[in-house]
Amino acid sequence: MAARPPLVALKEVRLQDGQRPLFEGVDLAIEPRTRSCLVGRNGAGKSTLMKLVMGLIEPDSGDRSVQAGTRFAYVPQEPLIVGETLLDYASSGTAEPWMAEAWLTTFGMDPNKSAKGLSGGETRRAALAKAFAEEPDLLLLDEPTNHMDILAIELLEKEIIAAKCAALIVSHDRAFLNRVTQSCHWLEHRRVRTLNKGFDAFDDWAAKVQEEEAESLRRLNKRIEAETYTFYRSITAQRTRNEGRARALEAMRQDRALRVKDIPREIHLGVDSGVTSGKLVADLKGVSKRFGDRTVIKPFTTRLIRGDRLAIVGPNGAGKTTLVKILLGELAPDEGTVKLGANLEPVYLDQSREGLKSDMTLWDALTPGGGDSILVRGHSKHVAAYAKDFLFQEGQLRQPISTLSGGERNRLLLARALAKPANMLVLDEPTNDLDMETLDKLEELLEQYDGTLILVSHDRDFVDRLATSTIGMNGRGDIVETPGGWTDFIGQNPGFLSPSPSPSWGGTGGGAARMGSVRSSPTPAADAATPPHKGEGETSRKPAKLSFKDTHRLKELDALIAALPADIAAHEARLADVNFYSRDPSGFDATMKALDAARSKLEAAEEEWLEIEARREALQP
Repeated sequence: MAARPPLVALKEVRLQDGQRPLFEGVDLAIEPRTRSCLVGRNGAGKSTLMKLVMGLIEPDSGDRSVQAGTRFAYVPQEPLIVGETLLDYASSGTAEPWMAEAWLTTFGMDPNKSAKGLSGGETRRAALAKAFAEEPDLLLLDEPTNHMDILAIELLEKEIIAAKCAALIVSHDRAFLNRVTQSCHWLEHRRVRTLNKGFDAFDDWAAKVQEEEAESLRRLNKRIEAETYTFYRSITAQRTRNEGRARALEAMRQDRALRVKDIPREIHLGVDSGVTSGKLVADLKGVSKRFGDRTVIKPFTTRLIRGDRLAIVGPNGAGKTTLVKILLGELAPDEGTVKLGANLEPVYLDQSREGLKSDMTLWDALTPGGGDSILVRGHSKHVAAYAKDFLFQEGQLRQPISTLSGGERNRLLLARALAKPANMLVLDEPTNDLDMETLDKLEELLEQYDGTLILVSHDRDFVDRLATSTIGMNGRGDIVETPGGWTDFIGQNPGFLSPSPSPSWGGTGGGAARMGSVRSSPTPAADAATPPHKGEGETSRKPAKLSFKDTHRLKELDALIAALPADIAAHEARLADVNFYSRDPSGFDATMKALDAARSKLEAAEEEWLEIEARREALQP
């Protein structure tokens, strides 16, 4: 079958960004009804290339050809919603009002809703509805899953797959790209390479390309080394030296310099888990929370142990941030109890990017107390050197944050958060706007992190790679917890996150248990369906409550666990005196032994507390 003519084709396109060449000889063709992704590092020019494809900007040189009558629809990274209502906005282009209304409804938006004061997810869904309603031949989407919850992302996947148009998509969401793409365009070294397969084949292909380039550079270095020796040291060459040979050697050197310059810098991430927290991080029993008439959390019980990697998933507005604040002790529940462990040093990376003011410079953001240095995990480091670790150029340090891209702002948040020692990391939507290379580095860092991780994310692949357990919240107050990541959760709780309760899910808020951490409670429906057999009775009946001895010991342990951190802090404060040892060596040794003993006593008390709590939970019906 003959190849279909492309809707849009770029040939030998070149473009300068100030003094920096952005594209050098870009070739790109987009065929009808083909779903493609455009991938590359932050700052490579993906958004600019999409604008070139649409004809919004002109190249410095090269050709752009478009099939006659081709209609475009474009959703940028940060859509601007204008008009009185969402229907006004969605029908402000080429879409018929009835079509705009239908697509707004499909994406869960009220057409009569005001276009002002929208959340990030609502803004994204409104922009997508407008784009689909215009019935384009080519749909261009720049980071379409940012700020969208998992249900909205899955809906978008279905609509893209069912659409009759072609699509060009920039995204960092691997699971999303695996589902929807049929080809990949890789923007690297100011050029585009194309793979005529879906994104699930991209990583292996890209690794092979990089290996071939590294081998090519190695061979070029060998040729330059041999030619340089011959040119300057061989007596024979000195007699026959000519300008042509000199030009060839210089050309090889320039080629090498260009290739080395094109090797992208890698982000350098590090994390310090600080002092060891208590084994028990948080213990929630029967916790519930309401805001007005709305129940956000129905009675829920869970326990977080040091080293756990907990993911929290659910629709936007389901209460994920509320649950995080309860876990951190920042928000009191309406009912139930929250017990926090000892020596917790949490760092919270907030998706709202609070603390970053648009007129603040990058320098100001990294050094809020002033000066030219930042304390990085206990060591002083110059702000320029630390910023370089996160791929910022020195010239950016005095620029306002408003000039940074979404990915750069997220890297800045990571830089601020990871500078502090923390035995608990709370990351709220950390993947937004980050490129895949940075995401891979972040995943590697978190895999090696020995503290406790709480991850709020819509990125299914990211959750699958990191989470040891997953809590799902459906927005109706129900919560269920499952061992493993997203795939495990959705496999064991089909329909739980759907807008209406699914008959296949029988939970009522207690949730499936994380192994070794959370009690699994039978549902009321299950209890009613399985009455006890007659005559079963006394021999199989369990004690109704803890023994007096265990109950008394639990109270003692509660008091001990509450008091010991203060003793530990007092010993540590004495040892912080740099002159303590020289002034009183025996006192120093005694304090060290007392500190070790207090830490061991706290560890043992927490272990015993957990054992008695496990017995108490096993006795409950």
